[in-house]
Amino acid sequence: MSKIIALVDGSDYSESVCHHVGWIAGRIGASVDLFHVLGRREGGNGDLSGNLRLGARSKIMSDLAELDAQRAKLAQAQGRAILEDAKALIEGDGVTGVTPHLRIGDIVETVTSQEQGADLIVVGKRGEAADFAKMHLGSNLERIVRAASTPVFVANRAFKPIEKVLIAFDGGISAMKAVDYVARDPLFAGLDCTVVTVGTPNESVRRGLDDAKATLAAGGHQAQVKVVEGQPDTALGNMVDTEGHDLLVMGAYGHSRIRTMIIGSTTTQMIRTCKVPVVLVK
Repeated sequence: MSKIIALVDGSDYSESVCHHVGWIAGRIGASVDLFHVLGRREGGNGDLSGNLRLGARSKIMSDLAELDAQRAKLAQAQGRAILEDAKALIEGDGVTGVTPHLRIGDIVETVTSQEQGADLIVVGKRGEAADFAKMHLGSNLERIVRAASTPVFVANRAFKPIEKVLIAFDGGISAMKAVDYVARDPLFAGLDCTVVTVGTPNESVRRGLDDAKATLAAGGHQAQVKVVEGQPDTALGNMVDTEGHDLLVMGAYGHSRIRTMIIGSTTTQMIRTCKVPVVLVK
């Protein structure tokens, strides 16, 4: 059976994560592993009593240690409540097989240790600690995307059912993997797909788009292909807005330094500015 890993933190984006997970799980028949991860300090595995030295009174140290323990218990209780609410939202969308997990530690270590066998990781664009400034991303999102080998679904703030998919295609390996992912995965069955390259039309670009279209056709998609000029983040954002696409699929960060600077910066910018969910494929 398919499996989805979903991360919730109690932020405004968590409700959107839950409804997107419900929509995805319903389409692919997946179970859901639902995680809330507490940092080691807030979870109670660290020494939170400060750095009192030089003969500080033992009573003060004892009181601080007790306060730290109380804070850890409250954080864990809050985490369990967040998981209970999230599970109820997902089950309310008709999904069974939702398993909540409260973890203490590093969120990236949690994801990488649990992603084996998962089809998708779902996370909100911004987290509990983020403000709503347009250019601010969740503090752990980029770390998760870089570390995970599984496709990552980045939920925007408000959920809506997905009907039109825009696939960003630059001819690279990760872009072809993104096309192949859409072609093969039942999540995208029956959805309207468009493949777009941002750049100058030429023979190489046309061949790449023809290959992408053929791959999608083999998966049952009659996709449109387009070439648009401009900067990738601006051009793709305009297409999302003007043509009513509900989801953007694109290759994620590369592994070489040069590829990371080119592809990675575009990916990060798109996550920041795009008004719809983004699926990132490596």
